[in-house]
Amino acid sequence: MPAAGAPRSMPLFVQVHVAISLLGIVSGIVVVLGLVANRTLCRWTAFFLATTVLTSATGFLLPARHFMPSHAVGIISLVVLAAAIAARYPCRLRGAWRRIYTISAVTALYLNVFVLIVQLFLKVPALHALAPKGAEPPFAITQLANLGLFIVLGVLATLRFKAPLPGGFATPP
Repeated sequence: MPAAGAPRSMPLFVQVHVAISLLGIVSGIVVVLGLVANRTLCRWTAFFLATTVLTSATGFLLPARHFMPSHAVGIISLVVLAAAIAARYPCRLRGAWRRIYTISAVTALYLNVFVLIVQLFLKVPALHALAPKGAEPPFAITQLANLGLFIVLGVLATLRFKAPLPGGFATPP
């Protein structure tokens, strides 16, 4: 049921927001695994960055009566994405921008998966029963495992990603 004063189209808007979010997560997994494998995956990267920006931007259009933790995550995500986009496109991964890109891309994906886990614990009855307040051990353990996984992926991506961008813009290791 939409919140009071919410437009009737909000359920469709929420569905579109969720679909964009899931596309961003799936494409982000491909991109991050590509970084770990030292591959640029230009089209996947563009799709990942675009859908992840759209995910954060559309999240601000969902009805809310006050500033929520999801708004803070959205702001952080947009800042991280701005760094990733700047590092990847105008700076072409030159010098320190390569590390800024890998760390930012992995962080953006982590934030999307973090929110996905929150939403799963809120919306899936079996998970909600395990952590109705979102502070119980099953939720905390899941988020800690998520953080650990992304730290490992971030370190591996940062150490292994050295591939040049197409067009002859190689950067020294």
